[in-house]
Parts: sequence; C-alpha cells; structure tokens
Amino acid sequence: MRTPMVMSGSGERILFVHARPGDESALTGGTIARLRADGSRVVVLYAVALTETDAATSAALVELGARSWHCLPPEPGLTQALHSAIDELGATAVVVGAVEDAVREVATTAAHEAGLPVFLARTVRQAPGQRLIAIDVGDHLDQKLRSLAHFPARWSLTEHTRTLADGSTDVITDTETFLRTDAPRPALPPPAPRPARLTIANRSLAGLGGLLLGILFGVLGTIAHQATLNLFGATLPIGLAIAFVGIGALLLGLRLVVGDRFVVGLAAAGLLLTIFVLSLRGSGGSVLVPAGLPGTLWTVVPALIAAFVLAWPKLPPRRR
Repeated sequence: MRTPMVMSGSGERILFVHARPGDESALTGGTIARLRADGSRVVVLYAVALTETDAATSAALVELGARSWHCLPPEPGLTQALHSAIDELGATAVVVGAVEDAVREVATTAAHEAGLPVFLARTVRQAPGQRLIAIDVGDHLDQKLRSLAHFPARWSLTEHTRTLADGSTDVITDTETFLRTDAPRPALPPPAPRPARLTIANRSLAGLGGLLLGILFGVLGTIAHQATLNLFGATLPIGLAIAFVGIGALLLGLRLVVGDRFVVGLAAAGLLLTIFVLSLRGSGGSVLVPAGLPGTLWTVVPALIAAFVLAWPKLPPRRR
C-alpha cells in the first residue's frame, strides 16, 4: 500500500515537480537530502526547458544525494508524462514547487487520481492562516547550501543569505514548509430509505390478505401433496415438493416484501389452520390427508417453515 511522505526512513518514493533547475534546491533541497539520507527514492521533474547546463543541474542534485531528473513536455503530453512518472517510480507522494498554476493543477490532479497526497512548497507568508507541515532539515543545511551554489546566474550566497538577481534576499533556514492536500474521499452513498411504516388500516388489510393467501395455499397444498411422479421405476413425491416450495415462497416473500411479522403470522395461521381442518375425517368418511409419511410431513413441515420464517431476525438494508 502506498504511504504518505512521513520523513521516517520508511522507504518513501517521492516525485518532485519544479519549474526550473535551482528551484528544487531553494524550496525543497533539505527535504530531498533528508529523504535520500533515509534511503528514499527521489525523482525531480522540471516543467520548463532548461536554461542551465545539464552538468550544473546534475551536480546540484548530487549534492543532495539525488541523481534522477527529467524535463516535462508541455501539454498535451504533460498529463500523460506525470501519470507515467508516478507509475514508474511507484510514488508514495508528490511534492510541487513554485510552478505555473496550470502545471500545479495537472500535477495535483494526477497525484490525487493515483490516491497520493500532494505537498505544495509554501512559506508562512504564502499561506497565511493555513496549517503547514514543517520539515526539519538542519542536519542537511550544508548540503542545501552547496547545491544552491551551483546556480550563480540565478543568485549569490553569503553564508545563509541568498541574494536574487533582482536584489531581493531571503534567509536559508533549517526548516522547509509544505501545505498538504489529500485526494478527495469518495462521497458516502446516501442512506437507504426506510420502508414506510404501515398504518393500522393498511396493516389490517395486509393481514387479511395474508390470511386469505395462507388459506388458499393450505387448500391447494392439501389437494396436491399426495401427487407422485414415476420416473425410471422410482416414485417421486412431486406434489409434496411443490407444496413445500409454494408455502416457503409465500411466507418468505411476505417477510421480505412487507417486513411485518404480523402479516406473516396471519398467513401462517391461515395455512396451518386450513391444513388441520382438512386433515380431519369428513362426515362421509373421506380423508384428504391420509395416514402415512406424506401426510405426516404435510402436517409437520409447514409448521417448521412458518416458525423459521417468523423467527428469522430482521434483515438490515442492503448497502450499494
């Protein structure tokens, strides 16, 4: 599993995106050196064509312990190049320096699509009121200064002070700060709507319907349960099997669709009462449920099915 940049020697693989050579040293040089000292892999990408020599760029990165760097193509190849770089490195995080807004947005999008956090190089003045992550690079400050010295055309160094070509200065400190942005989490699915509670009138009608269905299935099952099918010399109780499947489908269907044990209970009561009445000897001596194994099963198994369906816990709503 990919893990975020934590600066703990856990083998991170960090992709740095900067505008031009020298920016990696000024903005993230200490961080790169610390990562490399911890054994992490680092690849630096530059978003514009080089103005410095390849040798100067390579030498500056060597001071930081890094060697791998590439130039990014302009759009439309920029997006694909970033995705390829993330995949080839197996990156665990992406660090973005002071690049153009379009490049920053593409890099952030590519990282988030891969599920990676993005660390934007920011100072406190650049991100007032925002919570920044501070990386202690004091043990690697000398490496950072030596790396900066490879770009004399962009600035001059006096101890820990950097003077840019336009005359502005800044102090090279032992801390580098970043603003972290994580990939957006997928929106949670809306909760499943709860079935509307039946009113007393609707519940009564549903119960009456269940009772009538139970009586109907009891009559049909009693009539059909003695039916058999001769197949290859074997007598199969096809009527009993169909009757059991029918009452099971009735009771289970009512439990799942209506979700009210009261309705299922009335259907079961109608079913069992009908079976009991029809199993009695008629006034003319006729018997619809004769003694024997099929008759015994027809009087016992429906009660077991009804008890099972009624006792089964309420099923939770299915999550999509």
